[in-house]
Amino acid sequence: MTEQLRLMAVHAHPDDESSKGAATMAKYVSEGVDVLVATCTGGERGSILNPKLQGDAYLEEHIHEVRAKEMAEAREILGVRQAWLGYVDSGLPEGDPLPPLPEGCFALQDPETAAGTLVRLIRSFRPQVMTTYDENGGYPHPDHIMTHTISMLAFEAAGDPERYPEAGEPWQPLKLYYNQGFNKPRTLALHEALLARGLDSPYAEWLERWDDGGHPERQLTTRVPCADFFPIRDKALIAHATQIDPDGGWFRVPMDLQQEVWPTEDYELARTRVDTSLPESDLFAGIREN
Repeated sequence: MTEQLRLMAVHAHPDDESSKGAATMAKYVSEGVDVLVATCTGGERGSILNPKLQGDAYLEEHIHEVRAKEMAEAREILGVRQAWLGYVDSGLPEGDPLPPLPEGCFALQDPETAAGTLVRLIRSFRPQVMTTYDENGGYPHPDHIMTHTISMLAFEAAGDPERYPEAGEPWQPLKLYYNQGFNKPRTLALHEALLARGLDSPYAEWLERWDDGGHPERQLTTRVPCADFFPIRDKALIAHATQIDPDGGWFRVPMDLQQEVWPTEDYELARTRVDTSLPESDLFAGIREN
């Protein structure tokens, strides 16, 4: 009997799972893959970004509970399981100089200790594949960078019986990927397609920052075809109502154009313990065959 395939996506906050790799997860769920989202923090210090909900005193006072309910709706839409690692959102520091991070927040945890929490979840769920953020966090939010740090530590430690012996029977994931959905080739392709249709593009400023060196180029090793699941991705994203304006920039590109011009979600293979040939179109390449 073939062992079930399992995918773990490690994210910093509720809503990150719906903006990074959501269509991929929905595609794999439709194929019978067991998918678990590990959410490191509760998003307690996140701002209310949807202008239609700003100023709502109840939402501001109960943001932790509200974001947990939003996460529950999103995971139902995507068909995934989800687990909270239980750390407290660090917030996004702003100013010059930057203020200190709040005491006790996720980004100030000891990485070895925090990685142990993730190791326990890995050993319980037993994923063959993990996804997370690159060393820049995708963007330099302190919680995203810490998510990268503990994901790398946990990937290496989970299979070692001498590390975290209290965290369950060892289990070694076979591949780890960085989410690279916001990449220059995709952005440029969508930008040019919008202009060719006579539509305004929201990407001109992004591309200028790339050209100025604001976004280092990454190697896209793996492009997963999942265009049929873009509507599910968007529905899950909208479920995070405090974070996403359904009339905002996330939804400026017509769905048919997205599906035609860039029908994949993209990844960078960071670690592998199986042989695989690049480029790939499947996160489980080299695993299905074995």
